[in-house]
Amino acid sequence: MSATTATPATPIIAVEHVDKSVTDSTGTLHILRDIDFRLAARETVAIVGASGSGKSTLLSIIAGLDVPTHGTVRLDGHDLFALSEDDRAALRAQKMGFVFQSFQLMGNLTALENVMLPLELANRRDARKAAAEMLAHVGLGQRLNHYPKVLSGGEQQRVALARAFVVQPAVLLADEPTGSLDFATGETIMQLMFDLNREQGTTLVLVTHDRGIAQRCERCITIDAGRISA
Repeated sequence: MSATTATPATPIIAVEHVDKSVTDSTGTLHILRDIDFRLAARETVAIVGASGSGKSTLLSIIAGLDVPTHGTVRLDGHDLFALSEDDRAALRAQKMGFVFQSFQLMGNLTALENVMLPLELANRRDARKAAAEMLAHVGLGQRLNHYPKVLSGGEQQRVALARAFVVQPAVLLADEPTGSLDFATGETIMQLMFDLNREQGTTLVLVTHDRGIAQRCERCITIDAGRISA
């Protein structure tokens, strides 16, 4: 091999022929069929489709939170479903951040404590300082000691973004991140997410029904009745 020949980089995410079906007394429901694609580091991709198309199930499988019936997902070369649940959780904590439609903040913790949580799980000694800096970065430097119930929806989603990005994940998975927000607030949150993503060089996988948001990503994967449509 000559010195100029480049070997292809390992994709940060490889979804390999994933099927998902559920069987009960009435028969088998096929949720996903032969989903197969690769994502490079730093890539931004939107997964779009109608409600019930299987896109959120696919995101859960990419996260290793749900198990495919057939096929697998590799995260930075690691076969998620060849790992034990504990090892899968450890890899997820090391490599992934999450943002959900419903914010998923701990109601009994302040904004600062919510953002410190993943850092403390990683035994970061600078958890408080790093969390405070990230909250200031998303415009909440004056809200550190406020609990979620006294924050607006947009502020809660900013806390969720700070919590996701503070660990500098290789991959950010976002499931309808603006679904609970009004249009103007949603636009602001999406701009912040894309800005943070660009700053950190994260791979962004975004589930959305909003075609406008999807068009801001480099790639768009459409799921139709459990399959990738052309």
